[in-house]
Amino acid sequence: MGLQMLVSTVNQDVRSLAERMNMETDAIVINQCGCFGYEEYSHKGHTVRCYSLKERGVGLSRNSALMRAEGELCLFSDEDIVYDTGYAGKIEEAFRNHRDADMILFNVKVAPSRKTYWNEGEKRVRWYNYGRYPAYSIAARTDALHRANVNFSLLFGGGAKYSNGEDSLFLRDCLKAGLKIMASSVVIGEEKERESTWFHGYNDKFFKDRGVLYHFLYGRMAVPFSLRFLLAHRGEMCKETGWKHAYGLMKAGIREGAEPDRSGK
Repeated sequence: MGLQMLVSTVNQDVRSLAERMNMETDAIVINQCGCFGYEEYSHKGHTVRCYSLKERGVGLSRNSALMRAEGELCLFSDEDIVYDTGYAGKIEEAFRNHRDADMILFNVKVAPSRKTYWNEGEKRVRWYNYGRYPAYSIAARTDALHRANVNFSLLFGGGAKYSNGEDSLFLRDCLKAGLKIMASSVVIGEEKERESTWFHGYNDKFFKDRGVLYHFLYGRMAVPFSLRFLLAHRGEMCKETGWKHAYGLMKAGIREGAEPDRSGK
């Protein structure tokens, strides 16, 4: 099995990226850096293909990598993930053990403040438990993604109009397309802390953007899911804003998400 990494970066020295990330496979790097260019180099006997693009947006960069992917397996990644030695073998073994799985979500260690999930064992990922996983946890059979014609949203994530959420929307679309998704307890790497490109505190934009995301994720169930989200996290997220005000902001975001953008912007 051939694993190829699909790396989304911003203003990076791509020549040092493979060493810093401990890459052990072929890779496609999309570097959002304000210019256009291409170069490739060899690292530990593998080919790293680097595309420099002017366009910004993490969803766009992931789509640019996915459309060029040609390995049997692909692994979505960010520039701040350092992979454990032997990660490629772990991923390939997991797919051999789950030959009917189109996608497997792996554990990546992160700081406690950024932890949204941790797989304690193997389980099937379905509509009610897909919303916690970051893109860098995702490995997939490349052909399955291409056949399903799934892409990352251009509305959400770093560099887009709204904050995070492009990863959840991608998993939702994969499930809708009939792909089988598994979660694995295997650990493949660790995220190195850096300043977030989108999170600037639990402010008005955070809650309104979350409301827009919930419209796209849950449709008619967006309002009750918003209330459930706020009640579950009010101790941490609503200390300054207050959960009632945050709830109003999320409902405003839901309404915004339901309305077509006629501004012409």
